[in-house]
Amino acid sequence: MEPLSATFYDYVLLLGVCSALKLTVPSHTIHGIEGQPLQLSVGYHFNVTVSDIQIIWMFERPSTRTISLLMSRNQTVVSDFEYQHKFTFTPPNASLLIKSLHFSDEGNYTVKINIAGNGRISATENIHVTVDVPVTKPLVYTEPAAGVVEYKGNITLKCTVRNGTRVIFQWMKNGNSIEASINYSLSANRDTLSIVPVVKEAIGNYSCLANNFVSAMQSDVIMPTIYYGPYGLTVNSEKGQKIGKVFTFAKGEAVQFYCSADSNPPNNYSWIRKSDNSTQVITQGSYLEVASEKETQKAEEYRCSVYNSMTGKRDETGVFVVIIPIGSAKMTQKGKYLSPLAIITGISVFLIVSMCLLILWKRFLPCKAIEQKMQSRSETNYRKAQIISGHENALDDFGIYEFVAFPDPTGASRVSSQSDSGSNGQFQDFHGTVYEIIGQIPVQHNDQQHCT
Repeated sequence: MEPLSATFYDYVLLLGVCSALKLTVPSHTIHGIEGQPLQLSVGYHFNVTVSDIQIIWMFERPSTRTISLLMSRNQTVVSDFEYQHKFTFTPPNASLLIKSLHFSDEGNYTVKINIAGNGRISATENIHVTVDVPVTKPLVYTEPAAGVVEYKGNITLKCTVRNGTRVIFQWMKNGNSIEASINYSLSANRDTLSIVPVVKEAIGNYSCLANNFVSAMQSDVIMPTIYYGPYGLTVNSEKGQKIGKVFTFAKGEAVQFYCSADSNPPNNYSWIRKSDNSTQVITQGSYLEVASEKETQKAEEYRCSVYNSMTGKRDETGVFVVIIPIGSAKMTQKGKYLSPLAIITGISVFLIVSMCLLILWKRFLPCKAIEQKMQSRSETNYRKAQIISGHENALDDFGIYEFVAFPDPTGASRVSSQSDSGSNGQFQDFHGTVYEIIGQIPVQHNDQQHCT
């Protein structure tokens, strides 16, 4: 048990001693500029009584042995003669000053502090130093410099810097970063941007941002020349009434048309008048003035033709012009504003009248037919139907009835009185069945209709 207790005691004592000295550095990686001084800041403190403080700086390049640069004991500094004019520090401050950085100074720097008192305590920190040359303002070159036609060529932008180490390139378009996509491709070190194929959407302000650990510079803006078009050909006029491609003007009104289309370089414009199956070029340029001194019996067609000399593309569109009297023009303009209200009013009146007629027809047409039928019947037949049905009003018994006539004096005399005068007045027996259609009107008990 004694060996175990001694080991535990020594471990606790070691933790307490280590916590008595604390060594700190602002950063474990520092980027320096070639030819400029660089200070490696170090801070330390302790909470024990000490008699001696020793500070040691060491340097190690990649794949080389460690070199001792400086060493101090209390206020006394001992340096390697090879480095005494390059490195320096002032105890008890442990920060190291590199008077002038060179590429050979890039590597790992180690600082070690030893304190002695009731015991000895040590602490160590590492700092990695890089050395770079600041980048100069980058230049951007375009190939080809003369410009290309969309869908027929490619553009290459190359970014270069005169000075700078470990340069990282970044391409910008209209202030936004460009990444590889369908039309954009980047070289391995991103110093070359290729636009394949060239499209109209690639037009913009391009710049190159070059940066490294110690600097950043951006090139001037460059806009590659891209030939495209014509696109979106239109014809407009500030006056007149337009319906589709038909323009209506008043007689004597100044008529001017403007033809436009998106294109680079600007289009060549020409105006053509078509009439009676013939065409005639009447003017060049984007503007056209049409005389409106006389009325036109029919619409005259004017066509605007555009041509891009770089892309070799053409486009054409036309308008129809109608010249009308001044009074008609005012009426047309007024009617244009009133037509929606007139249409709504006409539809409303038509619907109301149609509904009223439908209601009247349903209400009075059946009753009228019944009355005409009843008026055409003889008084004798009406009375006969009233007696047989047992109702005072035979209108309540519409339907199909069968009347059977039997020979009796009354019936014989009635039939005899209605016979032709050429029958010599003799009684003749009458046997048979008479069908008389008074009317066929279905009657619903829950929805009866009565004539008024």
